Amino acid sequence: MPIVHARITGKVQGVGYRAWTIQTASKLGLTGWVRNRTDGSVEAIFEGDESDLLVMKEKCQDGPLFARVLNVSFKYIEATDSFTSFEGRPTV
Repeated sequence: MPIVHARITGKVQGVGYRAWTIQTASKLGLTGWVRNRTDGSVEAIFEGDESDLLVMKEKCQDGPLFARVLNVSFKYIEATDSFTSFEGRPTV
């Protein structure tokens, strides 16, 4: 299955973006992880069907209610891990 590395910038920390991402990705059947970055962005790895990845990209552009997304970068990457669920990870 395809894997995407995502970077989301804007007002995306302190607004529930990680929790929203976990919930949204899980509903779509995606696996991977999400975490905050010290630069104020949110980073995620999504693995799943191509159509579900495209839906997630569109959803990331809006995010949760109080988010103000400026940019969503989605880049396809080589598989290095195998994921069984979607989880939150600590800030880096």
